[in-house]
Amino acid sequence: MVGTASFANFGKSFQEDLVRIIISDRPFADQIFEVLDISFLELEYLRIFTKKILNYRDKYNAHPSYKTIKTILVTELKSENEIVQQQIMEFFEKACNSEVTDTEYVKEQSLDFCRKQNLKGAMMRSVDLLQSCSFDEISKIINDSLKLGSETNFGHDYLADFETRYLPKFRNPTTTGWQEVDNICGGGLGKSELGVVIAPTGAGKSMVLVHLGSQAILEGKTVIHYTLELQDTVIGKRYDSCISGYPLSELDVFKDEVYDSIKDLDGKLIVKEYPTKSASTSTIKNHLNKLSKRGIEPGLIIVDYADLLKPVVIRKEKRNELESIYEELRALSTEFGCPIWTASQTNRSGLSAEVITMEQISEAFNKCFVADFIFSVSRTIEDKQSNQGKIFVAKNRNGPDGMIYDIFMDTSNVCIKVLPRAVNSGNVATSPVSLTPPQQKNVLLSKYKKFKGN
Repeated sequence: MVGTASFANFGKSFQEDLVRIIISDRPFADQIFEVLDISFLELEYLRIFTKKILNYRDKYNAHPSYKTIKTILVTELKSENEIVQQQIMEFFEKACNSEVTDTEYVKEQSLDFCRKQNLKGAMMRSVDLLQSCSFDEISKIINDSLKLGSETNFGHDYLADFETRYLPKFRNPTTTGWQEVDNICGGGLGKSELGVVIAPTGAGKSMVLVHLGSQAILEGKTVIHYTLELQDTVIGKRYDSCISGYPLSELDVFKDEVYDSIKDLDGKLIVKEYPTKSASTSTIKNHLNKLSKRGIEPGLIIVDYADLLKPVVIRKEKRNELESIYEELRALSTEFGCPIWTASQTNRSGLSAEVITMEQISEAFNKCFVADFIFSVSRTIEDKQSNQGKIFVAKNRNGPDGMIYDIFMDTSNVCIKVLPRAVNSGNVATSPVSLTPPQQKNVLLSKYKKFKGN
């Protein structure tokens, strides 16, 4: 190894992210430890921490869990000075409570650096051997060096990766603004997830999407809103009304008050307008990449709405095109690491339905398969006159579904509220969520006690 080389030029955050990935990703740890010299880490507390992990792996031929690492730190750090101890414990707490956002970049750059340093070392040794060794011996040294650090991830090892299956997954959900809905879907729509609002024409799909975007802005997120039906200024005014509470018809009168309501928001909004059927998911991806180059990273993407996108590949049947569009949107949510909300039109029967189910989705039922969360909005003529309606949770990958909620929906100022469901107070069981982890475990042990020994 070249002793003077280090990750100093990559910075502190990069080095911390690298060690955090080593903790959580056993296959990557196997790969990087073939070429990583601990001295590459510029910061002392990271060198000590990484050395503890490496010593454990060498001794027990296994990758340590978070619980094991904590025990190691508590028992083996006493010989270090207090400042280093504090730095290590603060770093480990950070590693336990958050995840790395640029994982692939950190992996690629660190492996490239380490493999190059390893190859340099092999080449220097080869120069010294030119006079005394055969060509085959020198060739073997170079080839062995090239093999180190290569891809070693052959899949999820059922035993070796046991702990990985039970690590907490950080969804970083974006709230819907409706507590009742957030309660059943883990706090809102999570990163890399696709949500779909189903409604007939005129029911307020675009209004619902504006509400969802407004809640993300209030939460401090950057919202990228794509509109394929309405003008960008129209969408912008709907956000003005939703956030400020002033009616759409009176925004011009209260323009100064509206500005005062939005000028100090932590979140940001960019509305991009495309003519109907002129933009595809590739168009959206290119736009997001341009924003990323300017330092604008989306916290939530809204597409109003997916059925109006142009297919990337022309297919014989429209339903196949729509399926592909929703699959591509789901892929975009994964690529950019943020949730995507879109909407879908119901067929004609949805116009008069009191509750809309997935059976009434227009054109392509299969587009529902790829979505993570789907809810419908139904509003009869009577409902519209009384600012009422219903939403039906049709699909929920992160909790229960099949629930119907009454809603208050005033389209004059984009005010949408989900009303609490009535609960039978005569026989309400204690919610497992309200119990502490030990209590939950005792309840489950008692519940499944009859299965012991089977």
